[in-house]
Amino acid sequence: MNEVLIGGLAGQGPQGHVTLAGRLANRHGLVAGATGTGKTVTLQVLAEGFSRMGVPVFTADVKGDLSGIAVAGTPHPRVDERLASLGINDWQPQASPVRLWDLYGESGHAVRASVASMGPDLMSSLLELNETQGGLMHLAFDHAEREGLELIDLKDLISLLKHIERERDSFEERYGRVSPQSLGAMLRRVHVLATQGGERFFAEPALDINDMLATVGKGEHTRGFINLLDGRELMQSPRLYTTFLLWFLSTLFRVLPERGDAEKPVLVFFFDEAHLLFDAAPKALLERLEQTVRLIRSKGVGVYFVTQSPADIPDDVLGQLGNRIQHALRAFTPRDQKAVKTAADTFRPNPALDTAQVITELGVGEALVSVLDNKGVPTQVERTLIAPPRGRIGPLTDTERTEVLASSSLTGRYDERIDRDSAHERLEARLTSQAAAIKTTTSPMPEAAGSSTSDAAHTDASTAVPGPVTSHAPPSYPDSSRSKSSSSGGRKRQGALETLIKSVMRALGSQLGRSLIRSLIRSFTKR
Repeated sequence: MNEVLIGGLAGQGPQGHVTLAGRLANRHGLVAGATGTGKTVTLQVLAEGFSRMGVPVFTADVKGDLSGIAVAGTPHPRVDERLASLGINDWQPQASPVRLWDLYGESGHAVRASVASMGPDLMSSLLELNETQGGLMHLAFDHAEREGLELIDLKDLISLLKHIERERDSFEERYGRVSPQSLGAMLRRVHVLATQGGERFFAEPALDINDMLATVGKGEHTRGFINLLDGRELMQSPRLYTTFLLWFLSTLFRVLPERGDAEKPVLVFFFDEAHLLFDAAPKALLERLEQTVRLIRSKGVGVYFVTQSPADIPDDVLGQLGNRIQHALRAFTPRDQKAVKTAADTFRPNPALDTAQVITELGVGEALVSVLDNKGVPTQVERTLIAPPRGRIGPLTDTERTEVLASSSLTGRYDERIDRDSAHERLEARLTSQAAAIKTTTSPMPEAAGSSTSDAAHTDASTAVPGPVTSHAPPSYPDSSRSKSSSSGGRKRQGALETLIKSVMRALGSQLGRSLIRSLIRSFTKR
């Protein structure tokens, strides 16, 4: 049967079981509670239940203690006592099929993405850019697409920004005023991101989403893989963590087909430590998250936020979470008391319970639970004992982790990083070509016999600008002032020389080069 056993009412046996229907699991959910109240065990119970249903799961393993789900648990007197109280007769220790992932590629399969797939919005959020810099990031992505410059790693993004800085005149012809200060700030932030792990994350081979949607077994024995992202080191870079999760959700929304309501979801996604996102996310990013959460359920994806208090979740997102599990909260301060009231108000009332009071009295492994019934209506909140997980509670040992990785069917697929031809290499090739063209253009010319011959030689040199130098010059637009100035022979010759000099100046791209060229222009003007 497609349902997940969450737990039950103490002493009521099977009649008191509280289950989550698979066909309503894509209506999203919330697991909340103070530190040490049992949220991680509840998350493990849910993940195991979905896996047995044949549904793959993705979650971050923030503290590393969820990885024990890959190993069968062991009998314990307290487990036996809980099983007897809930009337669970089919429980047995069981390992779940697990795939270990790591954004840094150290303790799991490497997770990588391209800069282009991240998009300008998420990249701006990751770099913590202001509105002006974020707008410039949009223009940079557009320019890269127009020029056929593929953005894969951070070297590509750095080279693109430096290219815009060098070719700022032609860039401004198309896009308008560009602030050098904004470009400089963006470059500095990209370099900082590279040192914080971004250099390893933005690379190829990129993650194939289908590897996160895999199952094992056939028929009624089909099990969904539980994908664990190692978050122990990742938590030191919360911006990278939350941006990756948003990228993952956005990618799922883009690639998955519409499914509507089905007997079970395609994937269940747990967003652990959700407050990290909402604490500092800009408004535009929150709006994007809200829209994604609202629409992605039609793709068969259930999103479950795991955090300390419902108050951590914006109201627009909280209103979309139909299945709710609330562990204990402590009310020591006025702020805590407000959080308790907020949590109580999110449940459908039960006349037999004072919800706000019970929240502060719950023991470890107890929770207030309300799920959607067969009609999609939230059930009355019930005080529930959480069922014991079948996997081990606690982390894998280093030896066990190595064995899980070695037995994975993905071994070798993401191990080696690939650095292929992309924006960085192509822009470097352009610079090399331009430098060679400048060297040819500025080589000494033979002295002319007379002044008229010398003038002709100057004119020929000015019109023979090599292709690579002028290929990135600004688009040519009609200019009445230029037409008038070309009416005399002397001005025409001077205009040609200026064209040559300006082309060389763009290619040189250095402060010294620009100073020398301005001196030359003034000397020609005085003649």
